[in-house]
Amino acid sequence: MDNTVSAILRAVDADDWTSFANLVHPYVHWTEDGITTRGRTRVMALLSGREGVRPPDSYEFRDGRVYRWNA
Repeated sequence: MDNTVSAILRAVDADDWTSFANLVHPYVHWTEDGITTRGRTRVMALLSGREGVRPPDSYEFRDGRVYRWNA
């Protein structure tokens, strides 16, 4: 697994949204169970309070940050 993906998983577990924001693209496409949420702020709201997220089946980078997350 890519170091950035591992860092995203740790950031969500720790509720470290500053780190999370630095690791994902502002226009991130976050897909879980076929439902896509777009935009870093919306994704942070979606994930806030969760005990963690599933590692992605696939992901894509843009400008050095995760742009697409498919779990």
